[in-house]
Amino acid sequence: MTIVRLGYVAMSMELKNASPSKTMTFSQFQKIEDRDAALRKLERISLENLNNTLRLLKHNAASDIHFYRLTSRLIPLANHEELLDWKYMKPLKEKLIEIGNYVKEHSMRVDFHPDHFVLINSPKEHILKNSIRTLKLHFLLLKGMGIDAEHRSVMHVGGNYDETEKSLERFVDNWMEIPRAIQKMIILENDDTSFTLKDTLYLSEKLDIPLVFDYHHHLAHHRNDNWQDHWERVVNTWKNSPLPIKMHISSPKSENEFRHHSDYVDISMFFDFLKEIEGSIPQIDCMIEAKMKDEALFKLMDEIKLRTDIEIIDGSTFQLI
Repeated sequence: MTIVRLGYVAMSMELKNASPSKTMTFSQFQKIEDRDAALRKLERISLENLNNTLRLLKHNAASDIHFYRLTSRLIPLANHEELLDWKYMKPLKEKLIEIGNYVKEHSMRVDFHPDHFVLINSPKEHILKNSIRTLKLHFLLLKGMGIDAEHRSVMHVGGNYDETEKSLERFVDNWMEIPRAIQKMIILENDDTSFTLKDTLYLSEKLDIPLVFDYHHHLAHHRNDNWQDHWERVVNTWKNSPLPIKMHISSPKSENEFRHHSDYVDISMFFDFLKEIEGSIPQIDCMIEAKMKDEALFKLMDEIKLRTDIEIIDGSTFQLI
């Protein structure tokens, strides 16, 4: 039997006025003549984002949701090259501790998924440096929350640059430039255009990085490989992790827009996957990547409750039987 735990990404469709991703552009920042005043405004926006994050976590706890992806946009302009002297962590310290304590008190799994411009395998040195800087921000936020950062940040391999093997090897070379603490934070995901499950497994096994299997991405880009043939290898990449194995679940928007995420999750597609892996692992945490966020989770759970081949545990968790 396998326990399945569902999570969702960043925003709630039910909790109003609770965006954790409010921002300020650098152009807006520059229009404030007093630089210190502009920095204080950035800090106020960041604190509002953290307050809303805590509201979202409380919403999750009330809804029995134990798995949540934090937004990577908590601190606007944190890594802008003109603001590298901004000591943003100090004014956020107490709120980060409060968030971390709440996460631990309610035994939640939280993680990050940095934006697509974080490219470890970039051939350009300045992009690699900016990527490491962004990853360090995620590490510092987790550290500020008092949460062990190990395997908390999922990433794609990066750009293919029309040369898959060279791009994979460049990832290996550039990996050596990343501080060990940040290396331990990273987990890899197969994508829908550049690197297949098999490609990503190559890096995961070579560098001892857990692999997050994205089922939708695989269906969109698999080069005739059956994922079932590699499932045991995927599971094995998590053997040294303190966290349960993680995967991403989403559904195509349409046949013509197959790569785009739908508003909700197709339960038949989801259970096609679950029935294949049933019993192979004790637990799997499934991050829902759907446009309707937590509403997609609630709708999926309502549909799951009608099935006879599962046992409901709570509002976001069930067991395959």
